[in-house]
Amino acid sequence: MTAKKGDKAGGCCQVTSLLSVDERGQMILPKEVREKAGIKAGDKLALIAWEQDGAVCCMTLIKADELAGMVKEKLGPVLSGMFQ
Repeated sequence: MTAKKGDKAGGCCQVTSLLSVDERGQMILPKEVREKAGIKAGDKLALIAWEQDGAVCCMTLIKADELAGMVKEKLGPVLSGMFQ
C-alpha cells in the first residue's frame, strides 16, 4: 500500500538514513530524523524489538511518554473496572 503525503490512514516505511555503531555500541540518530520526530535532548525512547527464529529482526523507537499514554488509554478502563 502506498500512502499519499499527509495521508493518516495509510502508513509508509522507508529507509531515511543509515546509522553507524561505534565501539561502545552507541548510535547517533540524525538531526533531520530527530526534528521530524520531535525528539529533543532528554527525551526517553522505548525500544521495541521483534524476534524471529531467536534473533531480533525489526526494531522501532517510540517516545516513552507516548507509549505510557497509549498504555493508560487502553488499559486504564480495564484496570479501573477490575477494582470497582
